[in-house]
Amino acid sequence: MSALRWGRGASGLRRALWPAGPPGPLAEEGALSGVWGRRRSLSASPCEQDRRKDWGHAELLEVLEARLRQLQAARVSEVTVRRPRPARLPDAGGFQPRRKAQKGGEGTAPGLGGHWAQKLDQEKWAMQRRKQRLQAKLQVRAQQLACEHRLRMVPQLLSAPLAERLLRWEQETPRSPWEEQLARLLREAPRRLSCEAERAHEAGGAPARLETQQQRLLAFLECCLLSGHLPLAHHVLVTCHGKWRQRRVLTLAAYNTVMLGWARKGSFKELVYVFFMVKDAGLTPDLLSYAAALQCMGRLDQDARTVQRCLDQMAQDGLRLQDLFSSVPLCQEEQAALLQAVHKAQPTFSPPLQPQPEPQVNTSPLLREIYAKVRGLRCCPGPPHASASVSAHRCWLLLQVGPHGLVAGGGGGQLVGPCSPPPPGLLQVLPQEGESLPLLASSWAWQGLQSGTLVQKRAGLRPPAPDPLPCPQVAVPCLPRQYWETLGAPEVPHEQPWPLPVLVQLGKRLAEMLVEVVRMPGSLAAPQGSCSLIPVLYHVYSFRSFRQIGILKPHPAFTQLLATAAEHTLTFEAAEVPMLCPPLPWTSPHTGAFLLSPTKLVRSVEGTTQHQRLLDSCPPAELHGALDALTQLGNCAWRVNGRVLDLVLELFAAKGCPRLGVPAPPSEAPRPPEGRLPPDASPAQKAELRRELARCLKVAREMHSLRSDALYRLSLAQHLRHCVFWLPHNMDFRGRTYPCPPHFNHLGSDLARALLEFAQGRPLGPRGLDWLKIHLVNLTGLKKREPLQARLVFADEVMEDVLDSADRPMTGRKWWMEVEEPWQALACCMEIARAVRAPDPAAYISHFPVHQDGSCNGLQHYAALGRDSIGAASVNLLPSDVPQDVYSGVAAQVEVFRRQDAKRGVRVAQVLEGFISRKVVKQTVMTVVYGVTRYGGRLQIERRLRELSDFPQEFVWEASHYLVRQVFNSLQEMFSGTRAIQHWLTESARLIAHSGSAVEWVTPLGIPIIQPYHRDSKVMISGGIQSLTFSHSGDTSQRPNTLKQKNGFPPNFIHSLDSSHMMLTALHCYRKGLTFVSVHDCFWTHAADVEVMNQVCREQFVRLHSQPILHNLSRFLMKRFCSGSTRTGKLQDTLRSVPKTGRARHPARFLRAGGAGGVAQGPAARSPPGPLLHRGLRPEAGEALHLLLQLTLPRRPPCTIV
Repeated sequence: MSALRWGRGASGLRRALWPAGPPGPLAEEGALSGVWGRRRSLSASPCEQDRRKDWGHAELLEVLEARLRQLQAARVSEVTVRRPRPARLPDAGGFQPRRKAQKGGEGTAPGLGGHWAQKLDQEKWAMQRRKQRLQAKLQVRAQQLACEHRLRMVPQLLSAPLAERLLRWEQETPRSPWEEQLARLLREAPRRLSCEAERAHEAGGAPARLETQQQRLLAFLECCLLSGHLPLAHHVLVTCHGKWRQRRVLTLAAYNTVMLGWARKGSFKELVYVFFMVKDAGLTPDLLSYAAALQCMGRLDQDARTVQRCLDQMAQDGLRLQDLFSSVPLCQEEQAALLQAVHKAQPTFSPPLQPQPEPQVNTSPLLREIYAKVRGLRCCPGPPHASASVSAHRCWLLLQVGPHGLVAGGGGGQLVGPCSPPPPGLLQVLPQEGESLPLLASSWAWQGLQSGTLVQKRAGLRPPAPDPLPCPQVAVPCLPRQYWETLGAPEVPHEQPWPLPVLVQLGKRLAEMLVEVVRMPGSLAAPQGSCSLIPVLYHVYSFRSFRQIGILKPHPAFTQLLATAAEHTLTFEAAEVPMLCPPLPWTSPHTGAFLLSPTKLVRSVEGTTQHQRLLDSCPPAELHGALDALTQLGNCAWRVNGRVLDLVLELFAAKGCPRLGVPAPPSEAPRPPEGRLPPDASPAQKAELRRELARCLKVAREMHSLRSDALYRLSLAQHLRHCVFWLPHNMDFRGRTYPCPPHFNHLGSDLARALLEFAQGRPLGPRGLDWLKIHLVNLTGLKKREPLQARLVFADEVMEDVLDSADRPMTGRKWWMEVEEPWQALACCMEIARAVRAPDPAAYISHFPVHQDGSCNGLQHYAALGRDSIGAASVNLLPSDVPQDVYSGVAAQVEVFRRQDAKRGVRVAQVLEGFISRKVVKQTVMTVVYGVTRYGGRLQIERRLRELSDFPQEFVWEASHYLVRQVFNSLQEMFSGTRAIQHWLTESARLIAHSGSAVEWVTPLGIPIIQPYHRDSKVMISGGIQSLTFSHSGDTSQRPNTLKQKNGFPPNFIHSLDSSHMMLTALHCYRKGLTFVSVHDCFWTHAADVEVMNQVCREQFVRLHSQPILHNLSRFLMKRFCSGSTRTGKLQDTLRSVPKTGRARHPARFLRAGGAGGVAQGPAARSPPGPLLHRGLRPEAGEALHLLLQLTLPRRPPCTIV
């Protein structure tokens, strides 16, 4: 009984117990004090009070029993309420109100009981009346629901002529077939969109919120088709079409989806219904609409006259019959039914062959050389000749492997393809403490979609096997994308992504089904069938960060069962592991990388669609540079360094070694203090104990996470020990590239990089061994400020330790363990040992990758943009005998400011004497170009100061404030143009966001970029075991987040420039036959090719910054955000005021030879003949962009691939 109903019942009980007659003074109510409160009794004796109390209790008990039966009548169809009988009063008197007692009435007790019964009868009668009315309403509602449950097939048309025609058509005799009506509808279909659609198109399309609703409805209709509920989809379509407010969420794609479903079933009547709705909505049928109609005709074997009418109408609408077979994504069986219908009217028609793609030329001046080197040599796509390019061999191999070459078995693990059923270990990944329901809903929904029809469609698009007759002609040498397009490989059909709320709702339902369905025996020791089943998952609530959230937790018995079973096989999705064959070349934003698993060209948060829409609207040729660069990075073949892997596995099994980056097991985590505090412990002691417990829990969780990550990486390395594998790449919205497999790649830590080496080897040549030695010294971090020759001398001095480390890594002097990058240094020691012991070191085939890292590349781009000579010298853009270190330069400038303040008596400056070092300021200097604020910089410096054991900790806060101010002042003095450019970018982004738009720009290679920062929108999903509320920042219907837009534009713009330079370097290295991969600004190649890569890198940096980048950006922003608007005066003025640049003399970029810790200056590059001028660039700036550097080491021709 609800609280409301009980309150009403208690009120009615009180009224029933109250006697009839006018109210009087209450003098003798002590017996009912428990009901109405405490009352005074002045005239009754104790015996009389006891008798009256007994009578009152008995009467109250009968009333309560009657009331209980009366309330139960609301829940049953019929109940008999016994009339309560009034209890007899004893002879000595009875309980009466004072006024009755004064009148001397003795027979009032029966009257009082009759009054109670009368009240109860009245309430019963009123309840029966309400029940009758409710039953009548329920019957009417049941009839309505029964009508609604009968799925509607006949649409309700808003157009009166169409509705009348539909009624006549249904009432006509069978002599008027449905095909006639379809032909008439097609003949009268509008030649243009409705007025509302035209206005929406002119305004730039439907609003983002309406687009989201349209996507959700389309996703629902697709679900109905895939699950066999086509009548339900038709019913929803008819219902939405019949209501004017809901019709706006219907698009032609929604109508086509239902039409295609009826066409597959051969239901022509229902298909005509949908055509009526299309005409009523003012839409024009497209190719897919005609394909559905003709397919249905083919399945029903209709006559030629009806088919010919449909074909004639399609021709009048400007649609070609050939496009039905080339532009509409239909399966083979659907195309056969379509062709059968066409042959009825045109028996001689044959589907067109796959057309050769029209050559599209990229217009970027930076890529002109890349796409101008295709010669006229022709060959067929059979097995390429031995002298052909490596990409030609890989593409031909990919055709032979087919989609079934992805699944690999073996001892290391089990690789599961995405088209397999959901893995049985879905519940094994659930932690013992449980996981939040929103996270499980989104992840399980995505796993469910991965095993759906999307992958089945991709599986049916197997590349065609080489056919000797006829042979398509391809040009050699060409890029892999060009080769693949010439072969006529089919495109994967583009699938419309489902909105994030739909995915979360689907995942929530899947989680609820698991909670309801999955059971296990309550006792595993009991005989089978003798014990009850208990749920494996249960839903609880918990508080995290002062918020109540729902959690799905596994049953402790299930957790114990998993621990007892101790499954030793790790199962990975196919998209999470490297490929055992070369990846697909990227040919479009929807096709590339894995053979079967759908892969995004631009990785983004699930539910974000603005990046994909921007890529779809971009001309295909403008994306060729990015597509070819990603293909080139993914075409690098890798193998596992077995000797390093054996040593790591040995340490991993022996409880790890955190000092060397091998995580220890959670059993080695610090234990919380045992025992309890005494009762008289102070609050400070209790707080200290809580902090210690929180610290131990945090360390244990971190150790578990690191251990699991290392377990995944080492398991995959062991599985791929004797294999050649590839790492397909994609990029983020800024253009920065990443390998798709997350667990085992070259973007990881020192340990992860040491496990990998190139599968293709090259002879070291005359200078390769020297570059191996320089690379080793760079990995040690011992000679960061020394020139190359000094590093070579140092390598020769420690050669004995190098050979000892290679021969006895765990039992020798262990020199390699004391350096900055120990595992990479050990791998390099082993490579050097094999090379120096070879009969001819120059002929030794090396597989070892050598790194070349940029010198604070963010500041390099800012210095080049602003033509800042002083800043360029600090980041190795100018020639120098000794490599420059910008971090040390900033630390020296801060020390100058500190000495000046110390002389003036500033206390914190005096305390900091001797503590300002490169390490203290490095992180702040490195991140200031990426938008770090003074607050963030202060936190970085504070962490560094706390790491200094001898620094007085009471001055940390004051010293960090002082140092971050001096670091920003030093950067302002050293990089005068950098802060001006940053301010211009920030202010431009702020004004653009205030106008209601997200910041967009195009990189020098033509990649369109949009920042995905919007205000969070709250999404609530009700029903089920709990309601879900989550924030969605990718909702484009929300206004842009101004703070994130303006703070993110400067670093994102610099990242896009750096990725453009990397892609240019990758493409030119491919043209020169080099093996090239990158980790953002860290470039990898063979030791023999370091000099060639250095030259290419410098040349492309100069070519990139020869373009008027800032002026091009200003013109694009003006055209995009200021055209056709009268309220953008301040924005126009800001965008026009491009910061003025200085005059530089040598902007060629130097590289630091080495990995993350190396700083050695690489050899320079010879200048190409003639100035590198660009139209619109000032003459003095063009003169400064001459490449005046020369090679410090002799060049050598590229080696052949071994």
